[in-house]
Amino acid sequence: MEDDAPVIYGLEFQARALTPQTAETDAIRFLVGTQSLKYDNQIHIIDFDDENNIINKNVLLHQVGEIWHISTSPADKGVLATCYNRTSDSRVLTCAAVWRMPKELESGSHESPDDSSSTAQTLELLCHLDNTAHGNMACQVYCIENAHGQLVRDLDFNPNKQYYLASCGDDCKVKFWDTRNVTEPVKTLEEHSHWVWNVRYNHSHDQLVLTGSSDSRVILSNMVSISSEPFGHLVDDDDVSDQEDHQPEEKSKEPLQDNVIATYEEHEDSVYAVEWSSADPWLFASLSYDGRLVINRVPRALKYHILL
Repeated sequence: MEDDAPVIYGLEFQARALTPQTAETDAIRFLVGTQSLKYDNQIHIIDFDDENNIINKNVLLHQVGEIWHISTSPADKGVLATCYNRTSDSRVLTCAAVWRMPKELESGSHESPDDSSSTAQTLELLCHLDNTAHGNMACQVYCIENAHGQLVRDLDFNPNKQYYLASCGDDCKVKFWDTRNVTEPVKTLEEHSHWVWNVRYNHSHDQLVLTGSSDSRVILSNMVSISSEPFGHLVDDDDVSDQEDHQPEEKSKEPLQDNVIATYEEHEDSVYAVEWSSADPWLFASLSYDGRLVINRVPRALKYHILL
């Protein structure tokens, strides 16, 4: 795959739910959930073949309602959960359930990307999640008073730095917080021009932060100053001894500068979801409401700068 060449996959229905297959660490795989009021909804299992630069897909039926959020088990490749809407007595109910996909679909697919003869398969219901005592289902909950000027859309915890999280909302801002003192954010990004729906830390290199917005853009930022490695790649004592023996050129001890790495504009509708791959820390996917899934990579120059 060329450095900056995106790969685009189109769904037949509108969609806003996207997740990597968390337990799959060998193959690049994402799950996408659709939102259709007229037809049976679907979960598309997307396998990305990095060597040949192609997408393979399988489809699962999700007949209980339109999917608002989807997540996968960190331990079992075949288990996933959905938050969805269904109607009952002219009322819209928000529900959640845990499912198992067919055994043959748990690992990567080798079907042709244009194989239209394959039929959609069904999910096995494992259990419903009862929310009658708690109200509507949501994917994450945390309380910071007056965090944003308008509605808060999403938050994500830094996987490598304790106490730190990021939030985003309808004020077009992304804010980074230290939960030990939430009187004000430690950093604020104001790069989007409309509501920010999603924010995601990279699990391996937490200075890399993705955001998706109703302005149809995906922005990749380098928030190195508040990352777990603000001075660059950490080295152990042996490496330090070796460096002292060879007396290399001294590097600056100042933290690197935060900046916007890239802005991706392949979408033509609101971007409701961005996710990092569980198998490749340099690859991510974004999903817009018109059903367009775009797979992109971190720029190669930045990748080598982080690694070296």
